[in-house]
Amino acid sequence: MSSQAMSLQARLVAFKADFEAGKPPYSVSRSVVETMHRATTELIASGAAQRALKAGDKVPSFVLKDANGETVSSSSLLAQGPLVVSFYRGVWCPYCNMELQALQEALPAFREVGAQLVAISPQNAVNSRKSVRTNRLDFPILSDPRNATAAAFGLRFALPDYLIELYKSRKNDLPVFNGDASWTLPMPGRFVIGQDGVIRYAEVNPDYTRRPEPSELLPALRSQVTRTA
Repeated sequence: MSSQAMSLQARLVAFKADFEAGKPPYSVSRSVVETMHRATTELIASGAAQRALKAGDKVPSFVLKDANGETVSSSSLLAQGPLVVSFYRGVWCPYCNMELQALQEALPAFREVGAQLVAISPQNAVNSRKSVRTNRLDFPILSDPRNATAAAFGLRFALPDYLIELYKSRKNDLPVFNGDASWTLPMPGRFVIGQDGVIRYAEVNPDYTRRPEPSELLPALRSQVTRTA
């Protein structure tokens, strides 16, 4: 089965199985895998995802820079139609890259109903440009300094010390990627926002290996088209 024919979650599951088995080129040890599992389990247990914004909440406005340094505002995007916003960790995260590719595949369906799509990460513009090139994207990637917008959506969390040490040992230096020394990340989150600024769909998962299918957003988007027709 081709990657295009596979669901996003099927792709993620297949990648996770190979990664955790230590298959080349990953070559990770069992202790690395266990440390990652521990961090995910603790984040789930913290209840952080339940405190994130939900359907029915008013979305916080944001003004961010895209990969080319151009300013993009939520108000200008919403003036054009409903908005899909996806928060991801960065170009260094293979799960995020697979999600971005799936969103790109769904982009024609989003545009067919008049929706805009943006993805937001804490990484700097250089790495956002790399995200666009690596994943052949045709939608804006926005940089969120210090995860401030992610925090407004209830997604920002601080990495525990033991996970910071693991990231450092694997040369995954978030302060360099992000231009921010805080060692924070957003939980992966995806939102459909109506033109009135109210969230119509929200999916936040503290397990970064699990992402909803882009097609799950279409009913919420179509309801906005019906509402405004």
